[in-house]
Amino acid sequence: MGLKGNAAIVGAAQYKPEKYATAPRAFHVDQVAELTRMALADAGLEAGDLNGLAVNGPWFNEASTFVPATVAEYLGTELSFAEVVDLGGAGSVAMAWRAAAAIELGLADVVVCVIPQRMAPMAPDADPMAMMAAMRYGGHSTAYGAPEAEFDIPYGHMAQNTGYAMIAQRYASEYGYDARAMAKIAVDQRTNACANPQAMFYGQPITVDDVLNSKLVADPLHVLEIVMPVAGGAAFVVASREVAARLERRPAWITGCGEHLATKSPTYAKNVLATPIGPASAKAFAMAGVKPSDVHLASVYDCYTITVLLTLEDAGFCPKGEGMRFVADNDLTYKGSFPLNTHGGQLSFGQAGTAGGMSQVIEAVQQIAGQAGERQLARCDTAYVSGTGGVMSEQTAIILQGD
Repeated sequence: MGLKGNAAIVGAAQYKPEKYATAPRAFHVDQVAELTRMALADAGLEAGDLNGLAVNGPWFNEASTFVPATVAEYLGTELSFAEVVDLGGAGSVAMAWRAAAAIELGLADVVVCVIPQRMAPMAPDADPMAMMAAMRYGGHSTAYGAPEAEFDIPYGHMAQNTGYAMIAQRYASEYGYDARAMAKIAVDQRTNACANPQAMFYGQPITVDDVLNSKLVADPLHVLEIVMPVAGGAAFVVASREVAARLERRPAWITGCGEHLATKSPTYAKNVLATPIGPASAKAFAMAGVKPSDVHLASVYDCYTITVLLTLEDAGFCPKGEGMRFVADNDLTYKGSFPLNTHGGQLSFGQAGTAGGMSQVIEAVQQIAGQAGERQLARCDTAYVSGTGGVMSEQTAIILQGD
């Protein structure tokens, strides 16, 4: 049971990350149209080839419901498959396997997965403070009746920083904490970003001491261990084997997938150190018939350095409790023994909202296609890609393989 590997990612596009203050505002439907056009062109396909769509939810400015129909109408295309994915940073990976499944079921043969994340123009009568109010408590719900509104926020558990810091503190209690090893994750990814002209921090190398001397945001997490939110957006195209056969680029076949979630807030997790990426990754590896040791590139969702560490452990790249030793003993750059987030990761490429995780998918696709430029790996036939939503709340994994 599972994917048969008959669908591949064959094209992709993304906006260069920008600061919100300087990025142009555009309607989300306009962003979707532009990103779709760019991704199809990258694949060598045309708008008329498109018959499937996956978009993110619920942050779509021009439609709170009927989003796929709104987008299809705007694109001037008819769809045989449509999906709205609401899994936060896990959504990009989730879109990939849903598109592959739809294609293998015969529902579509060219599916675009797209997430627009530039600010949209405000309506003339809109409340300019509404966004600030909605973001005040980060990813925690303030809605009447929400468990988080009653049991989390009043006691200081607000936004993502506190949740991830709490997880890091628990890890330190269980296994110890090597702050220099954790900082090395950020440093090695910044080295990768310095080989990626599209990265937000291109040309700005850092050292372990720079990380440890940066502002302590939520103990033990420093500001350089936390993603920088940026404006952006991305899209990729998933196509059938028949379509991929007529294209020029090397396809990235989606051969395995996994998904797992149980709680919204870590307050209710049975064990915050046993993350959902464990069962999600196990299913993805088993479905693809490969092992962690077979992977040439790990594209790991990296909203925080602790996210990377726990993913490396729970996905099986190293034993539980030995992640810091693994990081310290390996070169995580594109030149190293364990290439990790060769585009710079979200820590140094930038996190464009829920499109942030799509940069990990696109980097794996470009590495498999041999299109990563200076940071191109000597060999990349198998890539592991993870996604994370919330505070280790919902996690996804896929295996991508070249021919």
